[in-house]
Amino acid sequence: MAMTADARSWFAKVRGYRQTDFSTQAAVLLPVVTIAGLTAWMVLSGASSAKSQSVSQSVAAPAPAIAAPEKTSLADPVPAPMRDPATPAQATPPADQATSPAESPPPEASPLDGLKIASQSWRRGGLGSNAFVTFTLRNNNDYAVKDIEIACAFNRRDGSHLTDRTRVIRDTVNMKSRKTFARMHVGFVNINASRAKCSLVAASRL
Repeated sequence: MAMTADARSWFAKVRGYRQTDFSTQAAVLLPVVTIAGLTAWMVLSGASSAKSQSVSQSVAAPAPAIAAPEKTSLADPVPAPMRDPATPAQATPPADQATSPAESPPPEASPLDGLKIASQSWRRGGLGSNAFVTFTLRNNNDYAVKDIEIACAFNRRDGSHLTDRTRVIRDTVNMKSRKTFARMHVGFVNINASRAKCSLVAASRL
């Protein structure tokens, strides 16, 4: 019986000690847990606020746009010089008028282009010092001609030149026709002249 009472008292003391230790531990741990909770709450709250602030700043402030490089080209036109609005603009002449010279009318065809000597011959007269020529003129022009001038060259038998004679025929040769002039005196010649050749020099249009 004495041992039982002692055992009960011992268990009571142990239980009292446990309750006292638990109360003491609870009293010690409660402030620590409270401080740790407050610290963790402050840390988490600060991190959350900093993160939300950085996100809001990144959304509110867009990234700076990169300026596109200005395109330059050698083909860009040079700006025209400033012109007084009161001054009227001068008309630019067309390119063909500015560069091409004034067109001149085509030159008129010469009557000699359609006139030629068809046949000719000569002989001496007046003691051998006068020259008489016979020739036929052919006029292929579309108009009549007059005042026909001829030039006759006289040469020796070997072909060396002696003298020249000219003559103007005051007669008319109709268009698209021919006319023969016989024994026409052209002037005095050297007695050594053996050959003669006449050619057309000028003529007038009717």
